[in-house]
Amino acid sequence: MLCHTPSPLASRRRVLGGGVAALAALCLPRALRAAQPLSIGIVGTGRIGGALAEHWARAGHSLVISSRHPERLAPLAERLGPRVRTGTPAEAAAFGEVVLISVPYGALPQVGRDLASALAGKVVLETGNPFPGRDGAMAEPARAMGTGAASAGFLPGVRLVRAFTSVPHFALQSEAHRAGALIGVPLAGDDADAMAIARRLVIDAGFEPVVVGGLDTARRFDVGSAVFGRAMTATQLREALGLAPD
Repeated sequence: MLCHTPSPLASRRRVLGGGVAALAALCLPRALRAAQPLSIGIVGTGRIGGALAEHWARAGHSLVISSRHPERLAPLAERLGPRVRTGTPAEAAAFGEVVLISVPYGALPQVGRDLASALAGKVVLETGNPFPGRDGAMAEPARAMGTGAASAGFLPGVRLVRAFTSVPHFALQSEAHRAGALIGVPLAGDDADAMAIARRLVIDAGFEPVVVGGLDTARRFDVGSAVFGRAMTATQLREALGLAPD
């Protein structure tokens, strides 16, 4: 989302009414202005997508949760309240200004093809990891390339952030908003506004965002890395990755 240039009349009105701060707010991504609730589509509401749906619904966001069998998600949607409804993956992708894709990695190429038009230009948080035993022949090349580059290839035209990929699903379910030091969630992406939205959603889910870098740095928390599959505090995560304290 780019900062737009207001008309001279609009600028004058904003300066008179709210000063420089009001003008500066125009340059924020729309979804971050005044921390307004987001519309989020979840494609794949399993252990990770389901946990995040619960956290984000409690934070006040509106959701469409989806899976191959959306009717099975009706009890979850009912429990999470009126801001949450079920739908197909296509409906979730169309609904969300932000879309979470949380599917087995082997399904990602087909998801990218099926939802290309609905996802174009949107902020997409993607959580999958390639495992040869589950995902087949595509998993090894994806690991060798690094998931940042591989996922970008499967999801062309989106504003991609690798997020919620390395923290175990049970920690995403049970450790949100815990007392003391929060669990860190590493993030990698090339789009600054998308990363800002991802940071907000990590915080809203009850964790602490740890920005690692661009998409090429996602390999630093891929399968096989020293931090993968561990619920580490943000401080521990930064130390393990050699990042400066936030």
